[in-house]
Amino acid sequence: MKLKKNDKVVVIAGKDKGKQGKILKVDAKNNKVIVEGVNIVKKHRKPNAMNQQGGIISVEAAIDASNVMYLYKGKPTRIGYKVEKNSEGKNVKTRIAKISSEAID
Repeated sequence: MKLKKNDKVVVIAGKDKGKQGKILKVDAKNNKVIVEGVNIVKKHRKPNAMNQQGGIISVEAAIDASNVMYLYKGKPTRIGYKVEKNSEGKNVKTRIAKISSEAID
């Protein structure tokens, strides 16, 4: 998966289309991400030691990674990889924004 935690993304499909947020969690095995402020659902919680009140709380649910796009300088873009050799002769893989071919991180 090309997306990582703390990446800024925009939702491109679904009920929250157009919303932007930061990735809080990545589940590469199931190809899902949890984005801050997107896909809010209500959960019923029983009272316990941590939450003595209990009740209905709002939490972010997972969204499929194919429904989000990386935001690069405010514009949605695809992510690619560029493989180069470093000074020691080892291959180093860096993420690039396909819109400008510049390195992301």
